[in-house]
Parts: sequence; structure tokens; C-alpha cells
Amino acid sequence: MLMVGGRPRAVLHYWCGKHPGRVGILLSPQHYEKQINVIPEWCPYALDNDAYTAWANKTEWRVDVWRGMLDKMKIQSHKPRWVLVPDMVANRAATLENWKRYAPEAAAYGRPLAFAVQDGMKPDDVPNNAAVIFVGGTTEWKWRTVPMWTQNFPRVHVGRVNELRRLWTCDEYGVESADGSGWMKKTPDGRMAQRLEMWLDGHRNETPELPMAHDLRPNAQPKQHPAMSADPSAPIATEVGGPARSGVGGVLLSRSWRSSRPI
Repeated sequence: MLMVGGRPRAVLHYWCGKHPGRVGILLSPQHYEKQINVIPEWCPYALDNDAYTAWANKTEWRVDVWRGMLDKMKIQSHKPRWVLVPDMVANRAATLENWKRYAPEAAAYGRPLAFAVQDGMKPDDVPNNAAVIFVGGTTEWKWRTVPMWTQNFPRVHVGRVNELRRLWTCDEYGVESADGSGWMKKTPDGRMAQRLEMWLDGHRNETPELPMAHDLRPNAQPKQHPAMSADPSAPIATEVGGPARSGVGGVLLSRSWRSSRPI
């Protein structure tokens, strides 16, 4: 499923209906109130935390805005697939501390929680009650470690995916979802949106066939964390613990639709 971030556009609602289960919307705290009331019931969505935006813009992250989003979400009948717990970009220790601090608050709303993995993290860092792995961190580290996360966890989301070839890469590795805010930005010929529609329609350039990613790792056995439900929208228990041992702006890709195009 493809979750597009940024300003909502009517074409996204159309795509949600035309491609059910393959496109959705990623909502941020600062835009939640304006956007939630225009998202139709047939459009799936998830909740960001704006930590990356604050980091990129060198501004202070506002916990009050994040909490306000959760309070408003509570009264909505249309619930998000998951909620991203506040993290700290490229900072392993601070992200783990943030999980201890904010996961109990987020869990109280009864939605699946996403844990944003950061530079230097390993599968053992993931808390037992994390339902979704959100692959964040710096760009190089993120793409180098995507295979590790999909080999160990059944639900993986990749952040900041704004290139067609990266969508194919996510699909090859069995990623459940990815997000990107650049797809609906204005360009002279609207090429970003056109490329996205091409991906949704299943078109691709002709390339030599190579083994799929899952064929390259046939012995990998996904790690089943207790909170990782087979139903992606199922509520989880509100009890929150620390890491299981020592110590997940958008696009969603359907695991049921696999391409054979290598990247």
C-alpha cells in the first residue's frame, strides 16, 4: 500500500478507491486536524510524529502537538493503521528512551505502535510491544539495513521513499509500507505523480530477470514479536515494557502484490 505524505489531494482519494489496499495517506501532527476530516473512509492512513521534520528543519519537536493529534484521533470512527511513537533521528539511545517515555501514552489509545529504528540498532533493540518496524535513520544506513528488518519482522515500514526505483526495492524485500512526501509536489510536467500512477498500475521498464529478494534469503525465518498481529489494524494491549533484550512524511506497499523487477 502506498501512503503519501504532504498536502491531501483529491487524486489520492481516487487512487484509494481504484487501487484498494495499495495506496493510503500518512498524516503528521501539524496537519492532522485539517486533513482528517477530508479523508474518506475507504482511504487507509497512519500517524507520523514529525520528529524527522523537526530534525531536518532544526526546530524544536513539540510533544503537545503530537499529544493533541492523539486526542483528536480518539473521537474519530476512522482509525489509523498504526501510530509512530516519537523517536530521535539517527540516535539509538535517545530513541529507546523516547519509547519508554511515550509508548505508554500512545498505547492507551488502542492502536498498533510503530517503533522507528535508527542508526546502530539491531533486531534485539526492538521492544516486545512494537507492532511495526519503521525504518528511519540516515539514508545510507536505512537502505543498507532494510533486508535485515524484513528478514526478522513481518511488518516493516520504510520512511522517506520518493523514487520509483526505491518503491520497487521495497517491494522486492517484502516491505509492508513506505512513505514519501515528494510524490504530489508540483513539477513542470507532473512527472512525480505520473510515475506513482505508473507504479500503481504495475508498469515497469523491461529489465533482465534476476532472483527475487526472498529467493536470495530462503532460510530466513521472521521473528514473531508478541505485539505483531496478523491483522494490521487490530488493537494491541496497552501494557508497555522496555526493550525485549539489550538494547518504524507516506507510501504503503501491499505484501500480497510482488513484482519480479530487481533493483
